[in-house]
Amino acid sequence: MSKWVYYFGDGGKELKNLLGGKGANLSEMTKLGLPIPTGFTITCECCIEYQNLGNKWPAGLRQQFDKNIKELEKVSGKTFGSATNPLLLSVRSGSRISMPGMMDTVLNLGLNETIVKLFAKAKGERFAYDAYRRFITMFSDVVMNIDRMKFEHAMDAMKEKRGHKSDTDLTAADLKELSAIFLKIYTKETGEDFPQDAYAQLERSVNAVFDSWNNDRAVRYRVMNRIPHDIGTAVNVQEMVFGNMGDDCATGVRLHQEPLHR
Repeated sequence: MSKWVYYFGDGGKELKNLLGGKGANLSEMTKLGLPIPTGFTITCECCIEYQNLGNKWPAGLRQQFDKNIKELEKVSGKTFGSATNPLLLSVRSGSRISMPGMMDTVLNLGLNETIVKLFAKAKGERFAYDAYRRFITMFSDVVMNIDRMKFEHAMDAMKEKRGHKSDTDLTAADLKELSAIFLKIYTKETGEDFPQDAYAQLERSVNAVFDSWNNDRAVRYRVMNRIPHDIGTAVNVQEMVFGNMGDDCATGVRLHQEPLHR
């Protein structure tokens, strides 16, 4: 049976073609003992096999996926889908050749109407509902192909109604109300309620990242940069960290800086 999933630390830089650049580096950093959030990588080969099977999970992926979720819960000390000690996840692409911004990401995965209330008690209501409205927007956009601007327009309307100039002016009550508005947009656009089951959210997000390998912008980027179309993307499932919990928190990405020429 093929090995489709590698927990961080099981691979390394020598497996870049299999784990993608991001997954290989996360494993390498884990082996070095750096304090990175725990997680696992679904391989680039799995992406290609998923597409060859007509967008279906290959044999063995389900068992390996569930096993690695259990390991992630063990290492993090949290439980995915739990209403008492919830584990929230990020789901990110990562090919062996960098394609910045071309494929899709889902953050804050695992939130639902029950868990967000617990999160609000533990972390603060404003932070919790800010995370929730972001998750609803990303899931709607990436997984369900709902026009992201529908949510942006709703936020702009809320700011105008409240007399706010920026997103950061929105209060906890504003964001709570905004989350409810976003859920209504989702239902109107899809004809179904927003998924409350964390595992359903996760599986659909993994599929969406695999599918994003062949979205229009990714295909055009590969053509322009002469990147092969048959190498696929890995999917990195990782415990969430938050850069918006306060003034002493930050997350970001490294920007490539070209030398200046006179």
